[in-house]
Amino acid sequence: MAESGVPPVQSEPTDVEEIEIPTNLPSDVGMDYVPLATMLASGQLAEADQFTRDALIVLAGSKEAGRNFVYWTEVKNIPITDISTIERLWNRFSRGKFGYTVQKKKWRQSKGDFEVFCRKIGWTTQDGDVERKKRWFGASEFTYDVKKAQEGHLPLTSALRGTSLIQQLIKHPAWENDDWMKEP
Repeated sequence: MAESGVPPVQSEPTDVEEIEIPTNLPSDVGMDYVPLATMLASGQLAEADQFTRDALIVLAGSKEAGRNFVYWTEVKNIPITDISTIERLWNRFSRGKFGYTVQKKKWRQSKGDFEVFCRKIGWTTQDGDVERKKRWFGASEFTYDVKKAQEGHLPLTSALRGTSLIQQLIKHPAWENDDWMKEP
Protein backbone atom coordinates (compact mmCIF):
# COMPACT_ATOMS: atom_id res chain seq x y z
CA MET A 1 0.00 0.00 0.00
CA ALA A 2 1.26 3.47 -0.81
CA GLU A 3 1.87 5.96 1.97
CA SER A 4 -1.06 8.19 1.19
CA GLY A 5 -3.91 5.87 0.40
CA VAL A 6 -5.30 2.43 0.55
CA PRO A 7 -6.70 1.42 -2.84
CA PRO A 8 -5.34 -1.80 -4.30
CA VAL A 9 -1.67 -1.80 -5.07
CA GLN A 10 -2.30 -3.50 -8.41
CA SER A 11 -5.15 -3.55 -10.84
CA GLU A 12 -5.80 -5.83 -13.72
CA PRO A 13 -4.88 -4.00 -16.91
CA THR A 14 -8.01 -3.38 -18.94
CA ASP A 15 -8.35 -3.73 -22.66
CA VAL A 16 -6.91 -0.60 -24.18
CA GLU A 17 -6.06 0.12 -27.75
CA GLU A 18 -2.51 0.98 -28.69
CA ILE A 19 -2.15 4.65 -27.81
CA GLU A 20 1.04 6.61 -28.06
CA ILE A 21 2.21 7.69 -24.66
CA PRO A 22 2.94 11.42 -24.65
CA THR A 23 6.30 12.58 -23.34
CA ASN A 24 5.75 16.37 -23.39
CA LEU A 25 3.98 16.54 -20.06
CA PRO A 26 4.56 19.97 -18.50
CA SER A 27 5.13 20.54 -14.81
CA ASP A 28 5.95 23.74 -12.96
CA VAL A 29 7.75 21.73 -10.26
CA GLY A 30 9.61 19.13 -12.34
CA MET A 31 7.15 16.27 -11.71
CA ASP A 32 7.53 13.36 -14.15
CA TYR A 33 4.11 12.39 -15.52
CA VAL A 34 5.31 9.71 -17.96
CA PRO A 35 4.63 6.99 -15.34
CA LEU A 36 1.04 8.26 -14.95
CA ALA A 37 0.57 8.32 -18.73
CA THR A 38 1.97 4.79 -18.98
CA MET A 39 -0.28 3.46 -16.21
CA LEU A 40 -3.36 5.05 -17.75
CA ALA A 41 -2.48 3.88 -21.27
CA SER A 42 -2.01 0.31 -20.07
CA GLY A 43 -5.22 0.30 -18.03
CA GLN A 44 -3.50 0.18 -14.64
CA LEU A 45 -6.09 2.48 -13.13
CA ALA A 46 -5.57 1.64 -9.45
CA GLU A 47 -1.89 2.50 -9.80
CA ALA A 48 -2.70 5.65 -11.78
CA ASP A 49 -5.19 6.65 -9.11
CA GLN A 50 -2.57 6.22 -6.39
CA PHE A 51 0.04 8.10 -8.44
CA THR A 52 -2.43 10.97 -8.81
CA ARG A 53 -3.10 11.11 -5.08
CA ASP A 54 0.62 10.97 -4.28
CA ALA A 55 1.32 13.72 -6.86
CA LEU A 56 -1.33 15.99 -5.34
CA ILE A 57 0.27 15.55 -1.91
CA VAL A 58 3.61 16.75 -3.32
CA LEU A 59 2.10 19.50 -5.49
CA ALA A 60 0.00 20.96 -2.66
CA GLY A 61 3.00 21.12 -0.32
CA SER A 62 1.58 18.55 2.09
CA LYS A 63 4.53 16.18 1.79
CA GLU A 64 6.90 19.03 2.64
CA ALA A 65 4.75 19.76 5.70
CA GLY A 66 5.15 16.15 6.81
CA ARG A 67 1.63 14.99 5.91
CA ASN A 68 0.47 12.22 3.59
CA PHE A 69 -2.80 13.91 2.73
CA VAL A 70 -3.92 17.22 1.26
CA TYR A 71 -5.84 19.78 3.31
CA TRP A 72 -8.59 21.41 1.30
CA THR A 73 -6.95 24.80 1.95
CA GLU A 74 -3.83 23.60 0.10
CA VAL A 75 -5.56 22.84 -3.21
CA LYS A 76 -4.94 26.42 -4.33
CA ASN A 77 -1.18 25.66 -4.12
CA ILE A 78 -1.41 23.01 -6.84
CA PRO A 79 0.03 24.59 -9.99
CA ILE A 80 -2.44 25.00 -12.86
CA THR A 81 0.14 23.51 -15.24
CA ASP A 82 0.42 20.32 -13.20
CA ILE A 83 -3.25 19.71 -12.45
CA SER A 84 -3.96 20.42 -16.14
CA THR A 85 -1.40 17.80 -17.21
CA ILE A 86 -2.95 15.26 -14.84
CA GLU A 87 -6.44 16.10 -16.12
CA ARG A 88 -5.48 15.82 -19.80
CA LEU A 89 -4.03 12.37 -19.14
CA TRP A 90 -7.08 11.08 -17.25
CA ASN A 91 -9.37 12.50 -19.93
CA ARG A 92 -7.35 11.19 -22.85
CA PHE A 93 -6.92 7.64 -21.65
CA SER A 94 -10.50 7.27 -20.43
CA ARG A 95 -11.91 8.89 -23.57
CA GLY A 96 -13.42 11.69 -21.48
CA LYS A 97 -14.94 9.42 -18.84
CA PHE A 98 -12.63 10.26 -15.90
CA GLY A 99 -11.06 13.36 -14.39
CA TYR A 100 -11.80 16.28 -12.11
CA THR A 101 -13.62 18.19 -14.86
CA VAL A 102 -15.94 15.21 -15.35
CA GLN A 103 -16.50 15.14 -11.58
CA LYS A 104 -17.18 18.89 -11.67
CA LYS A 105 -19.93 18.28 -14.24
CA LYS A 106 -21.43 15.52 -12.06
CA TRP A 107 -21.20 17.78 -8.99
CA ARG A 108 -23.17 20.47 -10.82
CA GLN A 109 -25.76 17.90 -11.94
CA SER A 110 -26.04 16.86 -8.28
CA LYS A 111 -26.62 20.50 -7.26
CA GLY A 112 -23.78 20.21 -4.73
CA ASP A 113 -25.41 17.32 -2.86
CA PHE A 114 -22.56 14.96 -1.91
CA GLU A 115 -24.84 11.93 -1.51
CA VAL A 116 -26.34 12.40 -4.98
CA PHE A 117 -22.86 13.05 -6.40
CA CYS A 118 -21.56 9.78 -4.93
CA ARG A 119 -24.45 7.85 -6.49
CA LYS A 120 -23.88 9.49 -9.89
CA ILE A 121 -20.21 8.53 -10.03
CA GLY A 122 -20.54 5.06 -8.50
CA TRP A 123 -19.05 5.70 -5.06
CA THR A 124 -21.97 3.99 -3.29
CA THR A 125 -23.20 0.40 -3.10
CA GLN A 126 -26.16 -1.47 -1.64
CA ASP A 127 -25.84 -3.77 1.37
CA GLY A 128 -29.29 -5.32 1.37
CA ASP A 129 -31.65 -2.42 1.99
CA VAL A 130 -28.89 -0.05 3.09
CA GLU A 131 -27.00 2.23 0.74
CA ARG A 132 -23.45 3.01 1.85
CA LYS A 133 -20.22 4.48 0.52
CA LYS A 134 -17.90 1.98 -1.12
CA ARG A 135 -15.01 0.77 1.00
CA TRP A 136 -11.56 2.06 0.26
CA PHE A 137 -9.75 0.23 3.04
CA GLY A 138 -8.83 -3.44 2.73
CA ALA A 139 -10.27 -4.90 -0.44
CA SER A 140 -11.35 -1.87 -2.44
CA GLU A 141 -14.88 -1.87 -3.82
CA PHE A 142 -14.12 0.77 -6.43
CA THR A 143 -14.08 0.02 -10.15
CA TYR A 144 -10.73 0.26 -11.90
CA ASP A 145 -12.01 -0.50 -15.39
CA VAL A 146 -12.82 2.17 -17.97
CA LYS A 147 -15.59 0.08 -19.51
CA LYS A 148 -17.31 -0.84 -16.22
CA ALA A 149 -16.90 2.29 -14.08
CA GLN A 150 -19.44 5.09 -14.08
CA GLU A 151 -18.55 8.44 -15.62
CA GLY A 152 -16.54 10.49 -13.10
CA HIS A 153 -15.67 7.45 -10.94
CA LEU A 154 -11.92 8.22 -11.00
CA PRO A 155 -9.69 9.64 -9.69
CA LEU A 156 -10.80 8.91 -6.15
CA THR A 157 -10.67 11.60 -3.47
CA SER A 158 -11.03 10.77 0.19
CA ALA A 159 -13.93 12.37 2.03
CA LEU A 160 -12.90 11.03 5.44
CA ARG A 161 -12.21 14.59 6.59
CA GLY A 162 -15.36 15.92 4.93
CA THR A 163 -16.23 16.97 1.41
CA SER A 164 -14.17 20.18 1.29
CA LEU A 165 -11.22 18.55 -0.53
CA ILE A 166 -13.26 17.23 -3.46
CA GLN A 167 -15.14 20.53 -3.62
CA GLN A 168 -11.89 22.50 -3.84
CA LEU A 169 -10.40 20.14 -6.45
CA ILE A 170 -13.41 20.58 -8.73
CA LYS A 171 -13.33 24.36 -8.14
CA HIS A 172 -9.61 24.64 -8.93
CA PRO A 173 -8.81 27.76 -11.01
CA ALA A 174 -7.56 25.51 -13.83
CA TRP A 175 -11.18 24.67 -14.70
CA GLU A 176 -12.29 28.31 -15.05
CA ASN A 177 -11.73 28.08 -18.80
CA ASP A 178 -10.74 25.45 -21.35
CA ASP A 179 -7.01 26.25 -21.36
CA TRP A 180 -6.31 23.01 -19.46
CA MET A 181 -7.39 21.11 -22.59
CA LYS A 182 -4.67 22.60 -24.79
CA GLU A 183 -1.91 20.17 -25.56
CA PRO A 184 1.60 21.59 -24.98
